[in-house]
Amino acid sequence: MKITIVFLLIIGLASLWIKLNPDDSTALAKVKNLSEPDSTNHNGVNMDNKVVKTDEEWKKELTPEEYRILREKGTERAFTGKYWDHHEIGTYICAACGTELFESNTKFDSGCGWPSYFEPIDSSRIIYNDDSSFGMKRTEVICAKCDGHLGHVFDDGPPPTGLRYCINSGSMKFVKKEK
Repeated sequence: MKITIVFLLIIGLASLWIKLNPDDSTALAKVKNLSEPDSTNHNGVNMDNKVVKTDEEWKKELTPEEYRILREKGTERAFTGKYWDHHEIGTYICAACGTELFESNTKFDSGCGWPSYFEPIDSSRIIYNDDSSFGMKRTEVICAKCDGHLGHVFDDGPPPTGLRYCINSGSMKFVKKEK
């Protein structure tokens, strides 16, 4: 009984802290407002043609790890993903739908163990959702084309944006730039 009360008290305090500490003045709050509601065509990608599939269809197309990350909002352990220490020149695309998300020239070593980027190719290809799971206040990033979970964005990145898109390797594939 005491453990339940302590647990509920911790959850309540975490929820109160999240509500009392809004950070809407940050670069992160500004990037959430970059979408263009009048247009569905962004740099040649028509975001109006959403990719919609059943769970069974996704399970047939994605690896178990891709499915867990992209469809169930999972994450990989730090320093285990195939792209956290990847340095080739090219483009990172959504593993589920192929939407181009990040260029390698925006990737940097944040030391967090996941691939990190300071900006997407086009912010309209990303949907930003508030995420207060696990008692943390974060901003989830998902692919605008297929609603696949990519990771989170934080306001502790380098110039010029001050943002750190912390992305699961399992949510992406890499297309090497042809010479």
